[in-house]
Amino acid sequence: MWLSHHWHAFFLALRRLVDSPLASLLNIIVIGVAFSLPTGVYMLLGNVQSFSGQLSGAPQLNVFLKLGTGKDAIEKLKSHLKQHPQIASFRFLSKDKALEQLKQKNGMADAVNSLTRNPLPDAFIIDAKSISPETLKRLRTEMLKWPDSKHVQLDSDWMERLNALLKLGQIALLILTALLSFALIVVTFNTIRLQILTKRNEIEVSKLIGATSNFIRRPFLYFGAIQGVAGGAIAWLIVALVINLINSELTNLVQLYTVDFQLHHISFEDSISLLLFSSWLGWAGSWLSVASHLWQIEP
Repeated sequence: MWLSHHWHAFFLALRRLVDSPLASLLNIIVIGVAFSLPTGVYMLLGNVQSFSGQLSGAPQLNVFLKLGTGKDAIEKLKSHLKQHPQIASFRFLSKDKALEQLKQKNGMADAVNSLTRNPLPDAFIIDAKSISPETLKRLRTEMLKWPDSKHVQLDSDWMERLNALLKLGQIALLILTALLSFALIVVTFNTIRLQILTKRNEIEVSKLIGATSNFIRRPFLYFGAIQGVAGGAIAWLIVALVINLINSELTNLVQLYTVDFQLHHISFEDSISLLLFSSWLGWAGSWLSVASHLWQIEP
């Protein structure tokens, strides 16, 4: 009997959706467009985080020496690096080899050939035993004090800035999701309120013949939940369409920079979470509306 009551409420909610197709479709599209914004931002943050993880690898220290540093000083630095307890490995990159590598890059050959002298410094590329930010910063400070050191670049600096931006984006995403979730609840609240008012006589008759409040409430709750999950599905489709459109143009762009990057849609688990969350918000808006107005209707 309990299952039959829920099936009856579910199909009654579907019939109410079909009875007013235009209004229902407009509400679902509004919900879908609203939820496509945080879904798109979430997808974009996930892709950027994944791409940055591919690029980062193990952070390295690049020690650029002063111009004119002699071979004796370079050999002394090599010996010091070999004995350093916090350095796992290092590689010396001479200025001539660096210039040759620069020359091999696209569009740089003519610029390099026009140089009258080599402006690049000799450098050491160093891998530390520990990749903790504190250890790397301490090594950087130490290397800056070396007599022949001109500049020390820490590859993880840009990763720290990117992570800070990603955290800021996550906070903005939470705020955007909260605001749009509130808007979805308001839309569902008003939709159910109008339904309750238009079916006032039906509700009064149901109460006269002994229908409980739960029995009357169920179709409205299912209506809100169905409307919410349909809006979540529309949001998923909008994001999928946008990804396909962007990827078609993004492929041509990343080829110019010899980078392999493509936007990926949200995972299956996140897609299910989106549908469940949008359904729950529709149910919550319906419950608030029914709780606020149903008690006012008495035969």
